[in-house]
Amino acid sequence: MRKIQAAVVRQKGGPFQIEELLQDEPHSNEVRVRIVAVGMCHTDMVARDQLYDVPLPVVLGHEGSGIVEQVGSSVNKVVVGDHVVLTYMWCGHCKPCLRGDSTYCSHFYALNFGGAREDGSTSTFESNSAQTSVHDHFFGQSSFATFALAHERNVIKVSRDAPLELLGPLGCGIQTGAGAVMNALKVNPGSSFVAFGGGAVGLSAIMAARVAGATTIIAADVVPSRLALAMELGATHTINSREADPVEAVHAITAGGADFALESSGRPAVLRQAIDALAIRGTCGIVGAPALGTEANFDVNGVMTTGKRIIGIIEGDSQPDLFIPALVELYKQGRFPFDKLVKFYSLDQINQAAEDSEKGVTIKPIIRLHSLPM
Repeated sequence: MRKIQAAVVRQKGGPFQIEELLQDEPHSNEVRVRIVAVGMCHTDMVARDQLYDVPLPVVLGHEGSGIVEQVGSSVNKVVVGDHVVLTYMWCGHCKPCLRGDSTYCSHFYALNFGGAREDGSTSTFESNSAQTSVHDHFFGQSSFATFALAHERNVIKVSRDAPLELLGPLGCGIQTGAGAVMNALKVNPGSSFVAFGGGAVGLSAIMAARVAGATTIIAADVVPSRLALAMELGATHTINSREADPVEAVHAITAGGADFALESSGRPAVLRQAIDALAIRGTCGIVGAPALGTEANFDVNGVMTTGKRIIGIIEGDSQPDLFIPALVELYKQGRFPFDKLVKFYSLDQINQAAEDSEKGVTIKPIIRLHSLPM
């Protein structure tokens, strides 16, 4: 077994505790990745706070980027030394997976939040006892650690000339916002789009809407600094929801409502605003992650008689092997500057990173774990 350092959550609400653990050898279809950096996502805090039923103790982290250290005997997708981004996990054999809908895998919850591999096994153990397991494989990776074991399925090879320490968030949060616009909503040239929520997902959607050719791009949030950044990233208009009714403001800006809206705050009241802000035949995508069982309401006739659509979106409806490298290329061309969302932290600053994220001080924290070889 290999000794690793990892951030472990042992009780509801945290904190993240930096501990030495033992990590098993890769299975035949697995890849050991030396984690260079890992993004911190709202979903990590959702799991830490037990808004989703994730078993404890657990190593979280699901936006890892790093270098392939070791491959299992049947792995042929990557080789030792490859630069990779880790993304969500899917089974590959259920009906949705077989038809290409991997983000809607029938086993998505178990594989991403169940704290173990598909067969129920774990690879991480207490340092003083190889018989006492710590839950892992969060999103198929558990990358709040110096090394992560992932299935070759959710290991995505990326270009060596891209800044690897920056790329981890493409595996979830950035992919979710950009993919919601490009893959799920299919925002088209000349259309109007509004992002309700100016966090990493919402701002990624703003950038993607610009790439997609939307000509009216609106950001709605309550933090002035985020609204200012949205303008820098491609928004044509902003709305401070504390100072103006966002529904009325969107209708005024668009002369009748937005063609597309995306709700990323996870707040039912904001979802209602996003639906009400739509134009006739408009579409609202839902990507916010509230506690399990959260319910929302809308005006049934207001949706039915206008032909509005409300769709749930997981991981931006993305095929990661195609979409993540595409986002890397857009970044390299200067068309998707997601680096403007980022602030770096060391592993021993992980609790500060979480606090800064929750307070809105930092939009997308990235935890550095290893430096790149010279």
